[in-house]
Amino acid sequence: MATGHPRRIALFDLDHTLLPIDSDYAWGVFTTRIGWTDPVEFARRNDAFYAQYQAGTLDIHDYVRFATEAVRLRGREAALAARAQFMQEVVQPALRPEARELVRAHQTAGDAVAIITATNEFVTRPIADAFGVPDLMAVELEMDTTPGGSGWLTGAIRGVASAREGKVVRFGSWLAERGLTWADVHVTFYSDSTNDLPLLERAHAPVATNPDARLRATAQARGWRILDLFPTTT
Repeated sequence: MATGHPRRIALFDLDHTLLPIDSDYAWGVFTTRIGWTDPVEFARRNDAFYAQYQAGTLDIHDYVRFATEAVRLRGREAALAARAQFMQEVVQPALRPEARELVRAHQTAGDAVAIITATNEFVTRPIADAFGVPDLMAVELEMDTTPGGSGWLTGAIRGVASAREGKVVRFGSWLAERGLTWADVHVTFYSDSTNDLPLLERAHAPVATNPDARLRATAQARGWRILDLFPTTT
């Protein structure tokens, strides 16, 4: 249990918060561009899942099975090579200086900094690294560890998905691993989406960042800080 002043934690959503794009959606588009998926069928399903996410009705387990299918079928070596190409061609140009400076300001102030995202760890681990943030709470992916198995992704989620109410659970576990509780910390949480209301409502300092229309209205009604860091795109 911590003593003295509360430990200050800056917690960031990723897509449309620190990034002006949705990395999960962009990865899907990228896999189509490199010929891994059928462009018409993949686009149809990807767009449908994205609309469900925006509406707050997404079944995260169904989506992760869909989103990781190409990676599973291509295998580890090809997937890692494609991810490196994705980082260079898609993510690096989207790393905005305003976002880097915001993260760095919290780090310089001595705050603990972490990213919590509903996008899976395969896509987001190198993005968190690019921001200089080791602590990442992303959707964890199950590996096939059965005797004679693939040793690679199964398409299932391991543990609690870091989405909606699951973000509160995952962050609570993150605190517990460090011997902390909510009573020991002061949390500033940056997010763009109403999907993150459960964690925004628990945070000591919720910041609606590049907020969607519904979150902007909620933030205005509740007197939360609104930060328009940059325009966002799909």
